Amino acid sequence: MKLIKLLTAGVFAGLAFTAGQASASVLDTVKQRGTLNCGTDNTAPGFGYLNTTTGQLEGLDVDFCKAVAAAVLGDASKVKFVTVTDKSRFDAVLTNQVDVVFAHTTLMPARESSIAVDFLPINFYDGTGIMVKTDSGVETLDDLDGATFCTTQGSMTETVLTSTFKARGWQDSKVLTYENLEKLFAALNSGRCNAMSTDKSALAAWAGNSPSPSDYVILPDTLDKSPFGGFVVANDSKWRNALRWTIYGLFQAEESEITQANLDEHLTSEDPFVQRFLGVGGGHGKDFGLSDDFVAQAIKAVGNYGEIYARNLGPDTRMYLERKGTPNALWTQGGAIYSPLWN
Repeated sequence: MKLIKLLTAGVFAGLAFTAGQASASVLDTVKQRGTLNCGTDNTAPGFGYLNTTTGQLEGLDVDFCKAVAAAVLGDASKVKFVTVTDKSRFDAVLTNQVDVVFAHTTLMPARESSIAVDFLPINFYDGTGIMVKTDSGVETLDDLDGATFCTTQGSMTETVLTSTFKARGWQDSKVLTYENLEKLFAALNSGRCNAMSTDKSALAAWAGNSPSPSDYVILPDTLDKSPFGGFVVANDSKWRNALRWTIYGLFQAEESEITQANLDEHLTSEDPFVQRFLGVGGGHGKDFGLSDDFVAQAIKAVGNYGEIYARNLGPDTRMYLERKGTPNALWTQGGAIYSPLWN
């Protein structure tokens, strides 16, 4: 009996070893491939948007893709952008079409439990809003009883809207869905729907980038919270942790006032915290399978979180979204952008 137990234990140990050997992390795959496959939208100004003038993707989510490529591969240009929609984004990760998705995606428990993805740190705080044409005369949500609302396929906004209708006893209101934000905006303009509903940041971006922003009104109502984060396939802690701390590094860099412009100066700092944080003479990289200067590489590529925000959503952009007084400010300024300790 004792021999059987020993043999059985040996068999299971061997199976566990084999399974462990067979299950390579996405981190190892990306390193071996030499390119990061990053899923993002191309119809969301400020987040993931194809600039038709330059032919380049730009936005907050696009910069996070570049930051990950810089941290993991040491080169922000080693990223292949894969366009995803609200409907396709989760399948893209689960079928290995992409290694990570940054596409204005709201964190929800059902998405981590039933879709089998792991979310990365929240990088933008938003809420579900409603936009109408100015000439509609609509001023608040109460004016839309019986109206047709449109939103994107595969988003949680459809559920939020139907719950709103039920809570208000609206029986004649309905929801139409479209593949992406571009088609959604076109539906509002053509009159196929009376109101466009999605995250308020997307509404502001589409209105701000239109030929006549004054033609649109974003109603004061916020239907639900919508915190955004990137996501990766579930149960790959090596990959997830490498990306989590890359993002936290961008948050901490802003708090520590380390920018693209002054990075070289900080690399010569004698402050032990700064040295370790930036990987000078050692650092945290080996803990995550990265080079010790992985945070410095990310900052060099895209700047700190504040610089990323300003570039894509700041006062010099057409979709300007104020940080002050919102959760998108640093925690030291009353917001919720916060990095754990790096000691």
